[in-house]
Amino acid sequence: MSWGLIGASTIAAQHMIRALRAQPGGEVSWVVSATTARATGFAAEHGIAHPTTDPDEMLADPAVTAVYISSTNEKHHAQALAAIAAGKHVLCEKPLATSLADAADMVRAARARGVVFATDHHLRNAGAHLAIRELIAAGRIGTVLSARVFHAVYLPVNLQGWRINDPAAGGGVIPDITVHDADTIRFYLGEDPQAVVAMAGSSGMGQGVEDSVMSVWSMPSGVMVQAHESFTHRFASSGIEFHGSAGSIIARGVMTQAPVGEVELVTAQGREAVPFARHDLYARGVALFEAAVAGQGRPAADGVDGVKSLAVALAVRQAAVSGAKTVVDYGGL
Repeated sequence: MSWGLIGASTIAAQHMIRALRAQPGGEVSWVVSATTARATGFAAEHGIAHPTTDPDEMLADPAVTAVYISSTNEKHHAQALAAIAAGKHVLCEKPLATSLADAADMVRAARARGVVFATDHHLRNAGAHLAIRELIAAGRIGTVLSARVFHAVYLPVNLQGWRINDPAAGGGVIPDITVHDADTIRFYLGEDPQAVVAMAGSSGMGQGVEDSVMSVWSMPSGVMVQAHESFTHRFASSGIEFHGSAGSIIARGVMTQAPVGEVELVTAQGREAVPFARHDLYARGVALFEAAVAGQGRPAADGVDGVKSLAVALAVRQAAVSGAKTVVDYGGL
């Protein structure tokens, strides 16, 4: 497949270009960025033949099969619709959009055009998360009673910028990290949060957006979920726990882009280290996306998954602002 990038981003540079090129015949032929200097510099650094500031120029190239979008959040909707209209398959970074209506619009447009549209929820592809999901599905901890996600980290200086200073661009810890945790919980439990309560705050790291949030979610099965996300915790470790009627799963250091961390199963028989594959998360995600384009299976996270993770994040933000329990609106999807 020949890919075009919309967004000369850090995630594209550090993870996605490698993952795209890791596929059989994988090629990255275009990059679109807001300025000529950024586009040409990024293209030169990463060996990309065609830099441009005009996405239409890239989309007009019949050799481009698929587009990866990693621009700022408020641009995703228009860029994805343009790529879909051009008949390109689309892999879009989370959150899909800054509003639920725009995200659902993207999914419906892709369905109508007959192209694959997916969300880059990379954690679904991690060996640790796949192993935890298998433990839950196999009943190793019995009936799941509760889950706790601790995803409070320190946002690196090179990633701060619009994420902490620009509400219009979709900044804030909720669209940046809460969407990941919402998707991860959905991936494990196979059900959608019904309602949330939350409190958010800002420590002064940025301006105009929250940099920390805590929330509790209710699930249709009765499972209770506690989530903590932050940009400001320099020394905290991340992880996820599931507690059931017959055991617990405790995972540390797994809420990350690297294939690292530890998973432990605790039951009446004692504590057991759980082995898991340590493959490249992004390469697995791209492989599943390309297989879906070929008519084989589905992406790791499709467009509906992206809509639903955004819906939970938006409900968390609304609950934090209003101080009231908020029912999650999934936009009819």
